Amino acid sequence: MNQIKTLTNIPLSVLDLSSVTEGSTVRNAFQNSMELAQHAEKLGYKRHWVAEHHNMEGVASSATSVLIGYLASGTSTLRIGAGGIMLPNHSPLVIAEQFGTLESIYPGRIDLGLGRAPGTDMLTARALRRDFSGADNFPELVNELQSYFEPIEEGSTRAVMAVPGQGLEVPIWLLGSSTYSAKLAGIMGLPYSFASHFSPDYLEQAIQMYRTYFQPSKYLEEPYVMAGLNVIAAETDEHAEYLSSSLLQQFLGMVRGKRGKMQPPRNIEELWTEQEKIGVNQSLRARVVGSPETVKAKLEEFVSTNQVNELMINSPIFDHQERLKSYEIVANISKK
Repeated sequence: MNQIKTLTNIPLSVLDLSSVTEGSTVRNAFQNSMELAQHAEKLGYKRHWVAEHHNMEGVASSATSVLIGYLASGTSTLRIGAGGIMLPNHSPLVIAEQFGTLESIYPGRIDLGLGRAPGTDMLTARALRRDFSGADNFPELVNELQSYFEPIEEGSTRAVMAVPGQGLEVPIWLLGSSTYSAKLAGIMGLPYSFASHFSPDYLEQAIQMYRTYFQPSKYLEEPYVMAGLNVIAAETDEHAEYLSSSLLQQFLGMVRGKRGKMQPPRNIEELWTEQEKIGVNQSLRARVVGSPETVKAKLEEFVSTNQVNELMINSPIFDHQERLKSYEIVANISKK
């Protein structure tokens, strides 16, 4: 019988977009990501993932595999990975070579999460892709990528190999914000991560579909679900709500079709209309914001309700020290 999942008995991980804040630089963002990874490692977080996005002034993680190598170089036990690589943007062979290189340098510490969205607007997607059928052929792309990580059997006549990569079997995850990848991950017997930090609508349905369709594989014997959550923790509910206004401003910018650097916190009520407020809160209704007591109660409820195997925490806070403190609060309350 599977153990009942609680906040105290599941791993916590970090999702990092390497945010560029107003008044800072991309270099500052990378330095902050490194400090966060080292901080998370000391606090006992399991993994630190960075996500592929393009043409976004406030997100510096576009060259995802390069950034993973940088973060892995400054840590020693933390698993570093992609959350995720948008596979239709790339040749599976190139991704296999990149992550084969990372796995060869940092053995046993690299994760490869895969998504099928472009990670950007369609104009930028055209600049990234030569073939727009990639999203439709996602299962085939995943299968091809897996094949490059498998050992070469004696007598094989395979003409194209990933070097480095072949035989390394880098752990692959499927990521999603709907039920498509949930079903596919189940059928393929792969671990699954749901993006409830920005699209919570299909959370319960996707988890149920994944578990329903799951087939044991050489990669995984039982279903394994990770959920992403925006968590902003501070000493008081009021201060946490104030810090969270930077996240709300990010989503308000997306509603208005304007994307820029992360903005400092301010009174959000001065910025949005009632209709915009409803739209932003709908997208972010799964966020967890508050004091240690409030955050603990909300996280325990989320884990109890959804019985996820792992939580991936995204804490988009303008002030870097406040961000580090938020991750520290979450780590501490998970141990009590």
